Amino acid sequence: MPRFQTVLLDLDGTLVDAFTTIHRSYVHVLPQFGRPAPTAAAVRRAVGGGLENAMRHFLPEELIAEAVKKHIAHTETILLEDARALPGALELLKSQHEAGATLAAFTNKRGEHARKVCAHLGMSPYLRGIYGAKDTPWLKPQPEFAAHVLTALNATAATTILIGDSPFDVQAAHNGGFPCWCVTTGTHSAEELREAKADGVFEDLFAVQAALAAAK
Repeated sequence: MPRFQTVLLDLDGTLVDAFTTIHRSYVHVLPQFGRPAPTAAAVRRAVGGGLENAMRHFLPEELIAEAVKKHIAHTETILLEDARALPGALELLKSQHEAGATLAAFTNKRGEHARKVCAHLGMSPYLRGIYGAKDTPWLKPQPEFAAHVLTALNATAATTILIGDSPFDVQAAHNGGFPCWCVTTGTHSAEELREAKADGVFEDLFAVQAALAAAK
């Protein structure tokens, strides 16, 4: 068995490039509230802590619920148009699956959207579970969410690792009692991830795959 018997994986920015979809939905929604269409850079800075938290970068609290509802509705119409597996994603999933690890998606993306994207990109056969927003009362980095996922997978923190791309992932893993390796293919730089106390920082999933294979 590999050292990390359970490998949890964030989706957007880690396994999946969904940023075009995310940006398109903000561009669709915010002008409806009298705000300018945001730049890709502004959206990239906002995302990572769940849709409600990200929307707070653009709108006051009293408009969040309606804006989120509109964002979700529009996302559902374009969900699979621009979604792409990031380089090395399928290779990592296949290699870890063949090595005997239990794999699961652990994301703040809406669970129903996450499952559709994983199925569309051919990732679902390798994943024991896909756990996302609204599947439970919690989001990353709340420790209850990590605990729920470990229980559902019959996993222990001592043999679990999270692969992610943001400080939210690092905090979620550490709150759950396990390490987090991060890639710089998402919303944060290597420097930001190191400052967040990531246990490893990698340029892409090919490097993560090599490190997992070498882990003892």
